[in-house]
Amino acid sequence: MEYPSIQSIFIYVSMFIATYFEVFLMVTLLEHKNKLRQENATMDDKVTNFPSATIIIPCFNEEKTVEGTIHSLLSMDYPKDKFSIIVVDDGSTDNTWQYIQKFVQNPQISIYKKENGGKYTALNYGIERNTSDLIGCLDADSFVDKNALKRMVPYFNNKETMAVTPAIKIFKPKSFIQCAQYIEYQLGIMIKKIFCYLNAIHVTPGPFTIFRREVFQKIGMFKHAHNTEDMEIALRMHKNHLKIENCHKAYIYTVGPNTIKKLYKQRVRWTHGFIENAIDYKALFFKKEYGNIAFFTLPFAAVSIMTVIGTICLTVWNVVERIYNFILRIMTIGFHFNFHFDPSFIYFSTKTSLFVGLTVIALMLTLLVIGRKISDEKLFSKEIIYFIIIYPFIAPLWVGKSVYNTIFGKKTKWR
Repeated sequence: MEYPSIQSIFIYVSMFIATYFEVFLMVTLLEHKNKLRQENATMDDKVTNFPSATIIIPCFNEEKTVEGTIHSLLSMDYPKDKFSIIVVDDGSTDNTWQYIQKFVQNPQISIYKKENGGKYTALNYGIERNTSDLIGCLDADSFVDKNALKRMVPYFNNKETMAVTPAIKIFKPKSFIQCAQYIEYQLGIMIKKIFCYLNAIHVTPGPFTIFRREVFQKIGMFKHAHNTEDMEIALRMHKNHLKIENCHKAYIYTVGPNTIKKLYKQRVRWTHGFIENAIDYKALFFKKEYGNIAFFTLPFAAVSIMTVIGTICLTVWNVVERIYNFILRIMTIGFHFNFHFDPSFIYFSTKTSLFVGLTVIALMLTLLVIGRKISDEKLFSKEIIYFIIIYPFIAPLWVGKSVYNTIFGKKTKWR
C-alpha cells in the first residue's frame, strides 16, 4: 500500500482550506443578498440627521497629495456647519507644512504641527482637540467621494454601531503593479462587506473609517501597534464587544504603491503587523463570546500565513533536492545530455488535485467578478490578469519576510 507523501497531504489540505473559505464567503453573501439589495436601494435616500463630524488628516512628508486630500473633503456633500477638518503635520521634513498653510483661513480647517511621533500620535493629537459626535481619519494620500460621509452616517442610526468602514479603491492606477492592486481592492470591498455581515471586520482602515466619539472614551486612544494602529483598534473594539459596520458604497480612493519594491515594503508592514497584533490579542482566538472574529477571520488569516510558509518550505526543499540529485548524477555517471520527446503533456490529467485546483481558481474568479459588481465596476478587465499573474509570486516574499521579522524580533518601518 502506497501512502501519500507529506507534499501531497499539504497540497490537498491547502486546497481544502482555500475551497472552504471561498465557498463560505459565497454562501454568506447569498444568505444576505436581500439585505445587500436593501442597502443598495436605500443608499442615497435623503439623510435628515447630520451628526457633527471631524476628519483628522495625519501628515508626514505628503507634499504631493495632501492638498488634493483636503480639497476632496471640502467638496463632500455634507452640511458645512456640521463638518470640520483637523490637519496634523507630524514633523514633516518636506514642504507639507507649506501646502497645508494654504488652508489656514478656512474656518472649517484647523492646522497643527508637532514633533514626529508616528501616525497614531498625530491621530490622538487631533482627537484631543475636537468634540464632534463622529471622528474619522483620512490618510494624506487618499481622496473621498463626495457622497462618502453622507452614505456612512445612516449606519449610526443603530445605537450599537460604533464604527463604519468605507470601500477603498486604488486611485487612478497606472503601473501594472497598481492595476493588480486595483483588482485586489475590489475583491477586498466584497470581503469586507461579508465580514461585516459576520460581525468579523478586523481592520478599521486609515482611509476614512468613522468612529463614534465614545469609542475612544470607552477603550482609549490609538496605539503604536506595530505600525498597524488601524488593525489594533479594531481588535480592541471586538474585545470590548463594540460593533463595526461597513458601507460598501462609501468610496475612498488611495494612491497605491507604484513599484514592486514599494508594495513589498507596505505589505511586510501590514502582514507583520497582523502577526504581532494576533499575538497580542491571542485571547480572542476560539472564544465563543467573540463570535466569528474568533472562529473565522483571525484563524483563517493565521492559517493562510502558515500555508504560504509551508509552500515556501516545500518549494525550497524541492529545488534543493533537484540540485542535489543533479550533482549526484554528474558525480556518478558524468554529464550526459539526453533529450527525448515526452508526449505526456498532450494528455489531460485526471488527478484529483488538478480538479480541486481548477475549482479554487474558478471560485476565486467568481468572487472577483462579484467584487467588481459590488464596487460598481465592469465585470471583466485586463487588470484581473495582472492580479492573477503577479500576486502568487510576490505575496510569499512579504509573508516570508514578515514571519522572519516576527521570529527574530525585527521591526518594520513605515516606509
